[in-house]
Amino acid sequence: MVPYGTRCLLLSWLQAEAPCSGDTRPAGSGASSECEGGTSESIRQQVVKGQIRGPDIIVGLLSSHPSVFFLILLGFSPSWLFPGETMVAKNRKQTGKSPTTQADRSPLVSPPAKSNGRRAGKAFNGSHPNGLIRHKLGLTPSAVGKLGVTLLLAALTGYLHWHHLSQLFENDRHFSHLSNLEKEMAFRTEMGLYYSYYKTIIEAPSFLDGLHLVMNDRLTEHPLVINTLQRFNLYPEVVLASWFRMYTGVMGYFGIPTKMCWSINRGEGLTPVDSCEGMGDPAYFYVTFVFLLNGAMMSLFFIYGAYLSGSRLGGVVTTMCFFFNHGESTRVMWTPPLRESFAYPFLVLQMLLLTYILRTRSPSRTALVALGISNLCFMLPWQFAQFVLLTQVASLFASYILGYLGAAKMQSILVTHMITLAVCFVLMFGNSMLLTSFYASSLVSIWAIIALRDRFAQLFKPGIVMWVMQGFAWVGSTILLKFLLSTVLCASDDAHISGLIKSKFTSYKDFHTLMYTCAAEFDFLELETPLKYLKTLLLPINMLVVAVIAWRTFRDIVRFLRDGGKSVKPEEADEAAGSEIAAKGEMVYHSLQLLAFAVLAVLIMRLKLFLTPHMCIMASLICSKQLFGWVGDRFKHQVAVFAVMAIMAVQGVANMQAQWAIIGEFSNMPQEGLLDWIQENTPPDSVFAGAMPTMASVKLSTGRPIVNHPHYEDAGLRERTKLVYSMYSRMSADTVKENLMTLGVDFFVLEDSWCTRRTRPGCSMPEIWDIEDSQNVGKVPLCTHMSRSSRPHFTTVFSNDIYKVLKVSKDLR
Repeated sequence: MVPYGTRCLLLSWLQAEAPCSGDTRPAGSGASSECEGGTSESIRQQVVKGQIRGPDIIVGLLSSHPSVFFLILLGFSPSWLFPGETMVAKNRKQTGKSPTTQADRSPLVSPPAKSNGRRAGKAFNGSHPNGLIRHKLGLTPSAVGKLGVTLLLAALTGYLHWHHLSQLFENDRHFSHLSNLEKEMAFRTEMGLYYSYYKTIIEAPSFLDGLHLVMNDRLTEHPLVINTLQRFNLYPEVVLASWFRMYTGVMGYFGIPTKMCWSINRGEGLTPVDSCEGMGDPAYFYVTFVFLLNGAMMSLFFIYGAYLSGSRLGGVVTTMCFFFNHGESTRVMWTPPLRESFAYPFLVLQMLLLTYILRTRSPSRTALVALGISNLCFMLPWQFAQFVLLTQVASLFASYILGYLGAAKMQSILVTHMITLAVCFVLMFGNSMLLTSFYASSLVSIWAIIALRDRFAQLFKPGIVMWVMQGFAWVGSTILLKFLLSTVLCASDDAHISGLIKSKFTSYKDFHTLMYTCAAEFDFLELETPLKYLKTLLLPINMLVVAVIAWRTFRDIVRFLRDGGKSVKPEEADEAAGSEIAAKGEMVYHSLQLLAFAVLAVLIMRLKLFLTPHMCIMASLICSKQLFGWVGDRFKHQVAVFAVMAIMAVQGVANMQAQWAIIGEFSNMPQEGLLDWIQENTPPDSVFAGAMPTMASVKLSTGRPIVNHPHYEDAGLRERTKLVYSMYSRMSADTVKENLMTLGVDFFVLEDSWCTRRTRPGCSMPEIWDIEDSQNVGKVPLCTHMSRSSRPHFTTVFSNDIYKVLKVSKDLR
């Protein structure tokens, strides 16, 4: 039996978006059953005429019932949601607003008398009329066909992206033919650290035993015992490990083989290795689900582009732009275990739901719950999510200041963010970085500013002065509250972020800042990137779209100022004016979000993974009749869009061919020799220290305790790493050995490349240390001495072309 709520959600949503013909009552007045026939006919006519499109139905369905997302990805049609059983839909209570607050709001739209008529597919009504809904009042065959086409295209794009990612990954590493050790070595740096906890859980006697091990970890920061779920955003590994255990358990119970293994001859001088392929192989299972998730993300991108632009062609433009700029849009095909691989697809879902909420005059509680769930799924896997959500809240607040977003809706979104943050804080076992973040402080600051909007209206005349003062109040109160919370909670885990930002605008440098800025991904955006955008027309299209939106916004501002601040409040406007406000506000928000992502990408090159996909979303707006209706009729408009896509394809196809041409095979014999030696010649409780990427591999493949690792977002870990990296300074051997003994290190893995590598002037490890240890500037680095002779303070116990293992001499400890 299909649940009542599931059966009625789509038709009730359609009724909310398409009031019955001839019903002149205001939204929320409780339309009764005598309107039932008119409602049905109105819905039918709007669907047939294309005023309610497949993307609109899908997004409304997602916001009403988030679990339907998985059905959409599988290509199911929601026709089963329309049984013949009668149902009653409750109408939603409307919130009244005080007229005294009108002066402080400045919606940049014309008064009702000047507003345009309702545009097809753009007006949304929040009422839920009462009435009996029967099977015969469902979607017409034409509407089902349109919905089916949208779902089919979304599923197709998702499949193509999954296949594209899988093929690129396989071509680059020949992953299917690697041994278990080689597969683990392929997950370098942070990837290996995250994957090690997945391995811990699946190899434990039971799932709960594995969960206990990662929550009471004694290997990652010896001799400390840490809760890695609190520190490292490991919920993806916990979920995948539980799925893997269930999958292998069920398949084993029925005697169904889950993997195929064979012996691989690696060539002259190398021993053969066993290699396994199939879902029963832990690494294969892991990366398969990462690629499936990111394939589903592309389905969301298609729906997002189609919904935002009001045309399925917009979804095609979005996905084409993503594929044509794939190397600038994602790196999941090279680095599957990174946090962004799990988190970013949920950001796409979150922004799609947010777009629906902005477009809807009175969003339902269910839509806000769906937004909160997607928010949570974005925050839990990635510690950087808070900074992205900060830019989102800032963009929404700017839309509120300009009058495109009503106070009630803004407060609803803020409450959703606050609840999500609180839930995430609990699930992360009280991670202080969440409460002391600029994101958390910004939520409180904006809430206070909106609550005090009457006071702002009394102090300032509506206009530019009020906008500026609200902006200053937000910035000042956010910074003040953030540092106040950090002081009270004694939290300094995100102090390196402040130093990193400071270094971007000043000559400030310290050890931890240089550890970031000397890495290419944390440097400024290189000039090559915008040139790539230019060649695929992604940049020109976005400039055109933003210019059109900016021009419309500028005209609204001028009109508002000319009228002396007299305008219509979003929550008090009639249906046509309210729809116009929502439509413009939606565009303004996306433009501001694009600007915020552009600033992040320019400052930190790694963050272009937010900019490029959002540019692809914005590119869909070239299909928007609202923005580009002046091009001509529908046929001329579509011809122009196809012409643009044809020009984009010239460079875009070349970019894809360049990706397909990447053929390689992973091999790292020096590291394999190191790991084999550690496994065979050291006690299980031996403690290791060394370069952060190497330590992740040591922990993953040998299970030995380590004292430092690549997750650099913890203040204590940063200080530990600084002590370990003193080996690459110009300090004396006595001082460095004392540092290592303080941490309880038994073996140090020395890499000569870390001593000599220099990405640019001032970025070799000895030069980085010169900033902190100025008294030893000019001396020969200790690592150079150790590469020649490690005695008497250390003993060389293993050496190859890349690695040298130094043992702390027991007689001197």
